[in-house]
Amino acid sequence: MTPTPVGMRCPECSRERTKVKTARSISRSSEPVVTYTLIAVNVLAFIAESSSGGSLTGGSTIGTLYEKGALYGPLIAHSHQYYRLLTSGFLHDGFEHIFFNMLFLYFMGPMLEPVIGRLNFVVVYFVSLLAGSFGALLFQPGIPTVGASGAEFGVLGALMIVAHDRRISIWSSGLGIVLVINIVFSIAIPGISIGGHIGGFFGGVICGWLIVQLGEHRRMEWAALAGCAVVAVLCVAAAIAVAGGTGLTPNGLTL
Repeated sequence: MTPTPVGMRCPECSRERTKVKTARSISRSSEPVVTYTLIAVNVLAFIAESSSGGSLTGGSTIGTLYEKGALYGPLIAHSHQYYRLLTSGFLHDGFEHIFFNMLFLYFMGPMLEPVIGRLNFVVVYFVSLLAGSFGALLFQPGIPTVGASGAEFGVLGALMIVAHDRRISIWSSGLGIVLVINIVFSIAIPGISIGGHIGGFFGGVICGWLIVQLGEHRRMEWAALAGCAVVAVLCVAAAIAVAGGTGLTPNGLTL
């Protein structure tokens, strides 16, 4: 045995060198890079949207990018423009809309991303976005819908699952209050897609549960990601089915 500052160790152990992780390296690895990237993409998309004729204050004035990318059931069903399920999550109806959505993501994203990892965070965000598109079409298939709030509600839902798993009180942490406030705003303010918020929230809850239960507790990261992929496929299929089952046609309809 060899005497060391931490006690007696065998010769083999005393020759081992443990990699030191400093506070600087920890903070660097935990930087919410994906969150900031998503915010930047949304802002750039809004600038392009405004440049194509959209109004900074929202309302009835829409631009080409809005018209081509907004979530709209009849065009999804009859023109097979399935990409709208995704592109609508990066468009916004005016400066106020994108400001509050990005503010929400700025605070919620850095709380979740370092905990579950960047890949899992990307999965939660995009699956929740697709789930939000399904929810929006389920409630209002004939009304154009844009915004990242479905994906952001999913981030909140996943964060609540992770907090609960770590025995952090939903109410003392403030997450419950945030959810209640956003539900009240969703109901009280006209024009907000309630279905998009509900769909995105439950998409995030399901993904969060899969990541925690399969990825963390059972060390089956592949199974968690596969489960999230199944949720995404089901949301896309359900959204297309809902869009096609309304009986609405794009003839004579404009965004």
